[in-house]
Amino acid sequence: MSATITRRRLLQGAAACLALPSAARAQAPSETLTDVLGRRIAVARPVRRMILGEGRQIFVVGALDRKNPFGRVVGWRNDLITSDPDTWRLYRRLYPAAADIPLFNGMRDGTFDVERAIALQPDVILLNLEARIASEEGRLVERLAALGIPVAYVDFREKPFVNTTPSIRLLGRLMGREEVAEALIAFRDAEIARVTDRLARAGDVKRPLVMLDRIPGYSDECCLSFGAENFGRMVEMAGGRNLGSGVIPGTFGILNPEAVLAADPDVVIATGGNFEAFQPGGAWVGLGPGADLAEARRKLAALMTRPAFKGTKAVRTGQVHAIWHQFYNNPYQFVAIQRIAKWLHPELFADLDPEATFRTLHERFLPVPYEPGYWISLERAP
Repeated sequence: MSATITRRRLLQGAAACLALPSAARAQAPSETLTDVLGRRIAVARPVRRMILGEGRQIFVVGALDRKNPFGRVVGWRNDLITSDPDTWRLYRRLYPAAADIPLFNGMRDGTFDVERAIALQPDVILLNLEARIASEEGRLVERLAALGIPVAYVDFREKPFVNTTPSIRLLGRLMGREEVAEALIAFRDAEIARVTDRLARAGDVKRPLVMLDRIPGYSDECCLSFGAENFGRMVEMAGGRNLGSGVIPGTFGILNPEAVLAADPDVVIATGGNFEAFQPGGAWVGLGPGADLAEARRKLAALMTRPAFKGTKAVRTGQVHAIWHQFYNNPYQFVAIQRIAKWLHPELFADLDPEATFRTLHERFLPVPYEPGYWISLERAP
């Protein structure tokens, strides 16, 4: 259990909370909702004050309230700023006051500042599913509940194709934005169906073997990849076979370089993003809004000279691509599914335009404008 989550400090935080005006909790009757763990939570809605246990939850919070995406956010984790600075640049440019919102560290590393959260008087704290174990070990949920602060779990990462829809729907209820939530869900479902329905009609198509190279260049480790969930599931939905699905037991894991070489994948898809905050000047493939695609392509080509990849069919035939890593943790995975489907089956999806889909998402739902930069391909073997 973290040293920050102690009885003495919690009581101090509670005392501070009780000393403050309780305007945040007095304005609406309590209602019982269900989170993605099936937990029943009583909350006064629409919520006026939220703490985002992960900053990238703004991907969906912003979609549900595009006119004022930070209007309810009284605290948030710092991960959007560090892990996705290019998206943060877009939001900060339009909403500069967001830079003044109190920042929190992560729940999983045990440094979440509980008393500070209590002092902010949130109507609800949103946690991602992967924070469950740490919060249970610290009995965080029970202690916050004793102070009238509910915790709601959402999930866009561990089982996104099970939990994304209920997570969006829950947030819609919490925020009093049910109609927008249903419109976003319908749009997402329809765009996924444009791939899955066509594949179903096509019947017995050849499914290429895909090696998902997770954030290569972020470290010297090779080869991080995905199991049957998350990007692994996206590959399967897009008409491919994910190499890691039968090898990696969980959502994320490692494939031995020898196993990759022996499997000789037809296609390699790396995930990339701007990780300058963690590995300055690293070999990672920088993707995201406004990315330098020429530089990203140069780095991707260099990464394909690693022993696990050099000489594989994918590299020999130029079937090497990279895609924005943050698709793994937000409700926009349908864009990635379309992009992967078009890579794997270019003739079947010749008329599909994932860039237009992503642009439409921005125009209909998001508070920031669309900027290209989310994927690249090597046009020939390095």
